[in-house]
Amino acid sequence: MVNITFDSSEDIVYDINGTTGVYNLGDIAWTLASTALVWIMIPGVGFFYSGLLRRKNALSMIYLSMMTVAVVSFQWFFWGYSLAFSDGASHFIGDLRYFGLKGVLEQPSIGSSRVPALVFCVFQLMFAAITPMLAIGAVAERSRLGPLLVFVFVWSTLVYDPIACWTWNSNGWSARLGGLDFAGDAVDMEPERLAYKPHNTTYVVIGTVFLWFGWFGFNGGSALSANLRATMACIVTNLAASVGGLTWMLWDWRLERKWSVVGFCSGAIAGLVAITPGSGFVGAPAAVLFGFMAGTVCNFATQLKFIFKYDDTLDIFASHAIGGVVGNVLTGLFAQASVAGADGVTVIPGGWLDHHWKQLGIQLADSVSGMSYSFVVTTIILWAMHYVPGLRLRCDEETEIIGVDDAEMGEFAYDYVGLDTEIPIRGEYNSTPTATGGSREPPHSQSLQESELEKVTPA
Repeated sequence: MVNITFDSSEDIVYDINGTTGVYNLGDIAWTLASTALVWIMIPGVGFFYSGLLRRKNALSMIYLSMMTVAVVSFQWFFWGYSLAFSDGASHFIGDLRYFGLKGVLEQPSIGSSRVPALVFCVFQLMFAAITPMLAIGAVAERSRLGPLLVFVFVWSTLVYDPIACWTWNSNGWSARLGGLDFAGDAVDMEPERLAYKPHNTTYVVIGTVFLWFGWFGFNGGSALSANLRATMACIVTNLAASVGGLTWMLWDWRLERKWSVVGFCSGAIAGLVAITPGSGFVGAPAAVLFGFMAGTVCNFATQLKFIFKYDDTLDIFASHAIGGVVGNVLTGLFAQASVAGADGVTVIPGGWLDHHWKQLGIQLADSVSGMSYSFVVTTIILWAMHYVPGLRLRCDEETEIIGVDDAEMGEFAYDYVGLDTEIPIRGEYNSTPTATGGSREPPHSQSLQESELEKVTPA
């Protein structure tokens, strides 16, 4: 039974085995509001990806953003939260103490005594849900939808939960070592250098708006309290995004003398990625450098896939991995004890600005370990799925030609999807397209041919 009362200020007073404490309702309200802000980022990723792809795959990304929320929500309830944030966790991963969210109620959370475990649980769920959706952009237009959902569940269990445990659980090895990662080495992608132009730039802008808007909850909410530290996190988040967007756009302008809105959106998100680990530790002047370095380094990093010959549809590695490393390194340099202590509770030695020289080494260790573990375990998961009947992730060539929307969903982002320029057609009129899908609409190129035939055929 939940044992709570209210004090004269209407704040919650809990009593657990003789231990009492107070939860400020304003802190709970801000954390729950931040939960909603982070949730809106997930369809934002879907719209961003959708706009960057060809129209024949546009709906699949929006669909996957919602399916990822659903799958991870169940996984988090089932055992994800317990594996990441159980009190009895090892330095690497948690136990099943909170399996099925058993006992996750009014007790102080392991993340902060400012909010109850139940509030912390739903807030952290949003981080768990958005992370695999970000990775999906690397295999957009190439993957089967069913196996992707299996991958999301398995990857969340074997990759995300252990890294979340060692980073944010107070028992985790990185947390004990002193690693500074306020809200995670977050997001994203980068749309320049595609072999084709984004089919819907408006979707790219809408996705960026959702992401930028939600990032105030992503970073500001990670303070788990409505205080000055949360406010500073919001300020540096917005500043880094602004500078990152301007920087990337100017780098692109030097090449084509065009003011690219897609370039601005790419840079803004790169800036958001970079500032995320340091958002609760650095001040506004440092945020300008975070944005500039992210907009510059991530822009040039888009060339890496051509140098090393790897397949990355939306350049996820360039912005997510490289942007995260940039942010982690800069946090080691510019973290300040005074900024972290703006909540009146947190005490850290700071980074190089505070003459704490070894912090940079700790940050690098955190980045290298996270990237290495994620790469190895993700590779093992994908190879295992490749040899399990029905779980092979890569779609066949025909699906790539006609599009995932038609082949796997039979639905489309628009009423009409012109495939004529993407699917070769044999003959002049009344011929059969080279590839068809099981859609509710007639084959698009065939319909177009028939309508053209009606124009030239006498009644």
